[in-house]
Amino acid sequence: MAHVLFVCLHNAGRSQMSRALFDRAAQGRHTSESAGSRADPEGHVHPAVVQAMHELGIDLSGVRPQPLTPELAQRADVVVTMGCGDECPYIPGKRYLDWDLEDPKGRPIDEVHATRDDIARRVGSLLAELDDPSG
Repeated sequence: MAHVLFVCLHNAGRSQMSRALFDRAAQGRHTSESAGSRADPEGHVHPAVVQAMHELGIDLSGVRPQPLTPELAQRADVVVTMGCGDECPYIPGKRYLDWDLEDPKGRPIDEVHATRDDIARRVGSLLAELDDPSG
């Protein structure tokens, strides 16, 4: 079982969608968390992201952004970064992936759908790798 950490700047869009889609697709075979290098725990997930995920039956309305901590990064086997650049943690021995994804903040819902669907494809590929580490 692998533990994946999805990290973006504010933990209010891309990383939240990634975590939710990963957890649903993994069905308990692997675990995940998400965090943001500049997350405000008093903040909220972007409304368009909540809407796009609700359309798939995933409720992010009560989810709050979580600040990135060294402890979160340390317990991950895989760290997936998306748009946090130098602010993302680097811990030797961890596997890192960088997903170049548009920030959904302030974007029209059709663009948020495109980002969500791109994330779903990437999550599927990541799960295939994790389920068969021999390649």
